[in-house]
Amino acid sequence: MSIAPELADYLQPSQFIDSDHPLVRERMTTLVDGSASDLENAVTLYYWVRDDIRYNPYLVDPEPEAFKASATLAAREGWCVPKAILLAALCRAAGIPARVGFADVRNHLSTQRMRDTMGTDIFYFHGYTSIHLDGKWVKATPAFNIELCTKFGLHPLEFDGRKDSLYHEFDVAGNRHMEYINDRGEYLDLPYDEMARVFSEHYPEMFKRDSNLHRDADWDADVDREVGLA
Repeated sequence: MSIAPELADYLQPSQFIDSDHPLVRERMTTLVDGSASDLENAVTLYYWVRDDIRYNPYLVDPEPEAFKASATLAAREGWCVPKAILLAALCRAAGIPARVGFADVRNHLSTQRMRDTMGTDIFYFHGYTSIHLDGKWVKATPAFNIELCTKFGLHPLEFDGRKDSLYHEFDVAGNRHMEYINDRGEYLDLPYDEMARVFSEHYPEMFKRDSNLHRDADWDADVDREVGLA
């Protein structure tokens, strides 16, 4: 299948979306079906990243290497930005144009440790993947795995490849859960310098190697405490 020239760059590996890395290519080949459509394969890749790469925001690491798709794949866990990068890399490796997008959101899926460290309930540079399918860009957010959503009383984000799948606006009880407050646009690759500047400005304690998130912190245990399971 021929690709329009304006989409060609979104199939190429980049610094963070390292779709040519052996780990990424190997994983892609185990997931995609050569007889399936790009849309069907993109949906498969979405659900694998959503649920098989566990969400863990305590893994925020200021080192650029930590944001590479191959690093997240090797770790088998990550937070919204690395997971969005990994989905984009798997799509590109499968021949599906993809890029990454970012927005600032007010989010209640958090823990006391996160709130204390961040000092706000606004998540700046919340990441998602934008995938070109059937002639249009469609947004997909593979951040929160299904087990985590169940604990927090959320419907997991579904993705059908046809319409945007962006955020949990309400929880299962009908309470407002997440709100998008600023769209930062979509990019060929992670705008690392800009993201690091914003994080350093808004999360001066979090975007450090010795932050409270990196000192014997256990995301799963904190989640259990947050929702009354521990």
